[in-house]
Amino acid sequence: MKRKLNEDDVPSAEPTENATKEEKTFESLGLDPRLRQALVKENFAKPTLVQAEAIPLALEGKDILARAKTGSGKTAAYVLPILQNILQRKAANPSLKTTSALILVPTRELAEQVQRVIVSFSSYCGKDVRSVNLAQKVSDAVQRVMLADLPDIVVSTPARVLSNVNSSALSLRDLTQLVIDEADLVLSYGYEDDMNALAKALPRGIQTILMSATLTSEVDTLKGLFCRNPVTLKLTEKEDEGSGISQYVVKCAEDEKFLLTYVIFKLQLIKGKCIIFVGDIDRCYRLKLFLEQFGIRSCVLNSELPANSRIHVVQEFNKGVYDIIIAADEQEVLGKRKSKHDKEDAEVELSDSEDETQQQKQQSNKSGQKLTAKQKDYGISRGIDFQNVACVLNFDLPTSSKSYTHRIGRTGRAGKTGMALSFVVPRELYGKHKPTSFPTAQHDEAVLAKIIKRQAKLGHEIKPYHFEMKQVDAFRYRMTDALRAVTRLAVQEARAREIRQELVRSEKLRRHFEENPEELRHLRHDNEARTARIQPHLKHVPEYLLPNKGKQGLVADGQVGHIGLTKPNQNRIRKARERNRGRGGGRKADPLKTFLGKGRRK
Repeated sequence: MKRKLNEDDVPSAEPTENATKEEKTFESLGLDPRLRQALVKENFAKPTLVQAEAIPLALEGKDILARAKTGSGKTAAYVLPILQNILQRKAANPSLKTTSALILVPTRELAEQVQRVIVSFSSYCGKDVRSVNLAQKVSDAVQRVMLADLPDIVVSTPARVLSNVNSSALSLRDLTQLVIDEADLVLSYGYEDDMNALAKALPRGIQTILMSATLTSEVDTLKGLFCRNPVTLKLTEKEDEGSGISQYVVKCAEDEKFLLTYVIFKLQLIKGKCIIFVGDIDRCYRLKLFLEQFGIRSCVLNSELPANSRIHVVQEFNKGVYDIIIAADEQEVLGKRKSKHDKEDAEVELSDSEDETQQQKQQSNKSGQKLTAKQKDYGISRGIDFQNVACVLNFDLPTSSKSYTHRIGRTGRAGKTGMALSFVVPRELYGKHKPTSFPTAQHDEAVLAKIIKRQAKLGHEIKPYHFEMKQVDAFRYRMTDALRAVTRLAVQEARAREIRQELVRSEKLRRHFEENPEELRHLRHDNEARTARIQPHLKHVPEYLLPNKGKQGLVADGQVGHIGLTKPNQNRIRKARERNRGRGGGRKADPLKTFLGKGRRK
């Protein structure tokens, strides 16, 4: 412990940094009692590291540049100071009506998420706090009406804000606080021109908070545009990324990815909610159709779906309606957008021409050309708040160790434990099974080496996960039958069919289904695509396929317990009738079969 002299020249103990952090609570941060009441309601026991460090600085009015991992509580770290400042001003002037805070985010999904946080934290503030989300899909006229009442907080993408500023629907004259969330992604989504224009429209001297999971050149650009000598917080918690996550890797052939996925979910080797990351959109539907052959439901999440559908999928997944999401990691698909029109379209859905452009860009990446820093983003693995994810399955290994870190960050959040399982194709097995081959798998071993090195620096170990392949091979012929039914044409039809269905499920029907909840089940996102050849026998696992030791025989360490796949009393009525027929009982018994007459002896 450090010692220093006080005013009486007597050595006194100086509290260490860790002791100071441990003492911080939401009460010690000086937050309004109404905000603390909302925090208790939302089960916020104590501030996270980024909250404990950023909130006092924000309340002092300082500019902040904070880097903290996904799921560390960055949203609350800037929302709480904004609400505190609004409540203080309203206490001094109850009739004050002005837009004082602007929160910029790169996607509609993240805007919806931030808006929900604001509403939950201000639930006890009455009418003192009003906020609007401009990123939602509404007309310009509706946006003007939303802004006419001068909300205290505006949440939006940069393009929507600039559009309303140019049309005079939104005034930034009285703005005092600006937040840019996921700052490293904003310019990657092509908002560079919009951000430059907004920098000129903003009043001088406003407080700016930049939140990011990484500090990149894009963040430095935004720092130069909006900040004045910001306090930089590079926060690394004691339990950093992946600390609560058990990380495993399975080396297997390309077709064995499908085989092991079938075994894992059909026999419930992994329990709880799971996110499966695949390389592109086609792989999403190929895996979905494959799992449907065995009666395993899943839903797809990718940039091609309308934004409302993507938001709804995440919400329903967080509520526990779905257990499996198959997500296309957009790092391999999306690049920098070109124009304002493209950006607005991207908030709703990718057009056919954009998708073709992105696929061409993807093909160029596969041929060896690396993406530039501005072209990289992490799509599904960044920004969206998935809750209570038990497992992240890297069906296709990402192309960088940084992307891997963001992917596995979807599980093991808020002090909970999780599991990350990655399939890796050895170089000698690449290209051996053409129907299931994926180009990036050629470099799996090199990428895995970088991932292991990065995780080792963070103090985490990636362990091998061994399956008893002799036991798993009993399921191989069923996997082959299922894959044969999932043709390229079936994948294309499933992809087009789901887009048509999701477009029909518009926001206009939301109230109808709130009044008719029984009909809501027809809107499930994990419905069968029904485009592949249906093979009913694949949905059931015969007992002769199961190992003698049950599911323990499938995993080398034998830690997984076996659960019966069928009810013991299943079809008991039918079995009783069959027994009665055999005994000659029942009205439908054949009298000729039950006649026991004996022939006359000669």
